[in-house]
Parts: sequence; C-alpha cells; structure tokens
Amino acid sequence: MSILTDTIRKQFKEGDDIRDEGLTTLDTVQRFDNILYGDDPEWNTMDLYIPKEEKEKLPIIISFHGGGWVYGDKERYQYYCMSLAERGFAVINFTYRLAPEFKHPAPLVDMNQVAHWIMNHAKDYFLDTEHIYGVGDSAGAHLLVLYASILTNKEYASTYDFKAPEGFQFNALALNCGAYNITPESELTGELIKEYLPNGGTEEEFKTIDPKQYITSDFPPCFVMTAEGDFLVEDALTMSQVLTHHNVPHMYKYYVGDKPLNHVFHCNIKLKEATQCNDEECQFFRNY
Repeated sequence: MSILTDTIRKQFKEGDDIRDEGLTTLDTVQRFDNILYGDDPEWNTMDLYIPKEEKEKLPIIISFHGGGWVYGDKERYQYYCMSLAERGFAVINFTYRLAPEFKHPAPLVDMNQVAHWIMNHAKDYFLDTEHIYGVGDSAGAHLLVLYASILTNKEYASTYDFKAPEGFQFNALALNCGAYNITPESELTGELIKEYLPNGGTEEEFKTIDPKQYITSDFPPCFVMTAEGDFLVEDALTMSQVLTHHNVPHMYKYYVGDKPLNHVFHCNIKLKEATQCNDEECQFFRNY
C-alpha cells in the first residue's frame, strides 16, 4: 500500500467519524444487514433498507459509495442510505472490493453481482425491478458511470468478461461530486486511480476507465451535482457538457450553503443542504 492510500484512508475515516457521530438506525426504516451477494464473504456484502410502513412494491436505489477507489464500505454509508429509504425507496448499500488490494474491474464485477442479486431476489423483498436508480459520489460516481455505460454501450460492454443480467437497467442516476476528468496529471484522482489500475496507469488503461468516452444517447437521465467547496467542481460541469453533447436528459445543480459546502456534503444528513439535495434527487427519480 502506498503512503498516499494510507493517508487517504486515515483522513477519510476521521472525517466520516465526525460526520456520523451520534447517528443511529432510523425508527422508520427496516434493515436487512450483511446479505451475501457474491462469493467473497468479506467484500461481497450488502444491506437493504426499506421504509417500515410501505406496503407496495418499492422502487430501488443502488448506492455506489465513494472513497477514491481505495476506501469505504457499507457501514460508512448506512445513515445516508437509510435517509433515502425514508423517502419511499428500497435502498441497496453494498461493500465492494477496493484498490490497491484489488484492481480494475473488480468494483464493476461486484456491482454486476449486485444487479444479478436484485433480479434473482426482487420477489423475496417486494422490489420493483421496473424502477431502478443509482446514486454514486466521487469515485463511486465514476464507477457508476462506467457500469451504466456497460449497460448502454454494447461495444464498451464487449471489453468486459461479465454479462449484465437480462432486464436490468437504470431508469435514472444521481452523480454527486463525481470524478470524471481523470488523467495521469490530475493532482489527486490521477495518483489514486493508479492504485486501481493493474499496470499502474498506462495510456490504454486511462482510456478504458475514462467515463466521458463511452456515454451514448442511450445513457440514463442524470442529476449531476456539485458544490462551491467541492474540489471536483469542474468535473461536474464537464459531465453536464458530455451529457448535453449526447442529448441525454439531465439536471445540473450547483449547491451553495450558509457555510461552504464541501465534497460529498450530501452524505452528511445533519445538514439542511443535504436534505434539500437528497429530496431533489429523489424527486428527479420519481420523474422516471
């Protein structure tokens, strides 16, 4: 493990500990924890959250967590994901394999296994597979765009060994403070993603994971957001421009708060601006 990865893991953990201090499971949400969705009992686990009082088939949100490709798990996203479930969704919160221990395309393989689990077990949990949405932030938004491109771009899909389940598709996505302008020269994302790439970041590897390369007009509608204190603020604007170029319906939102809103502020459910953002994204999903 590099010094950079070790530092990032420690810094992100400290920030998440502060963000989530005092939070507990919501009384309005039912949890199904530690469901095994793949073969690896350490990495391939997920939680499912549903609103307790809901009696009808539920639309699905899948959360692809961020963490610079090297950090994060479902425990870090449980409170954010439960807050989405409160809004009337069944929310999948999954842990996936991280770099540098695992390389590309491990997280995409894991996401694909989650998709298969959903299609195989939807009836057991009364899930509506006709309405599936994805949320991703930072590196998770980057990975979510790649997986959505696999679903909508046959040529790109052919470069991977795995196959998406029949009938699985995203109705819409929320891309939050995402990393899309990833080059070897990128100060932080460029260095971190080298930990994720099998050969340390060759020209061909950077092309393979460039999320701007594989979007087509079949890509799902998107809610693209950023904030004044987001160090990836320019990436969101780039993604909006790419979606516009391919005539993909989307909403671009730049959030400003009473105090500067930082990267992935929407995960801090104590913030009123996070409530606003998450409300608006869920309303965007309901339009599709």
